[in-house]
Amino acid sequence: MDAAHTDERVQIVAYRDTWPGTFAALGSRLRGALGDVALRIDHIGSTSVPGLAAKPVIDIQISVAEFEPVDSFRGPLRELGFEHRTDNPDRTKRYFREAPGQRRTHIHVRRAGSFSQQYALLFRDFLRAHEDAAKEYADVKRQCAAEHSHDREAYVEAKAFFVWELIRRADGWAQRTGWQPGPSDA
Repeated sequence: MDAAHTDERVQIVAYRDTWPGTFAALGSRLRGALGDVALRIDHIGSTSVPGLAAKPVIDIQISVAEFEPVDSFRGPLRELGFEHRTDNPDRTKRYFREAPGQRRTHIHVRRAGSFSQQYALLFRDFLRAHEDAAKEYADVKRQCAAEHSHDREAYVEAKAFFVWELIRRADGWAQRTGWQPGPSDA
């Protein structure tokens, strides 16, 4: 992870009503640039859950059929000002960030149908459908951020146990309800 990531303070803020509109504008630009290369473009992460406190970073998941050729999505994303972070250690996605000085945005390009792509959608939809779980998650995030405000990796690690507990609960919910992802957000 680069120095810019490790030096950033972990800050959890109250939900902002502007987040869906911010995503909608970005999603529209992404859809226009990527066309059919993007099988789905979805608002994911905590800013996608109404009422959930979050780091003020818009997370977007772009689902593609394949990672190769990478330029099918890397070129259009670069033209929109997003930088490919080749130092990302997670091989289940291709990761892009905003250019310096732009609004914080994380773009996760994942293979459609993969576990990591489905996980992000299920986690989001479960929290949207379960306000009590979203509140629990907000409390955990605030506590972890208070304890690890200057160490993003420690913050992520500290909340991991609870995240996996939520995904276990989400999986049970998905099995009981027959959950499937809804239509693409953009």
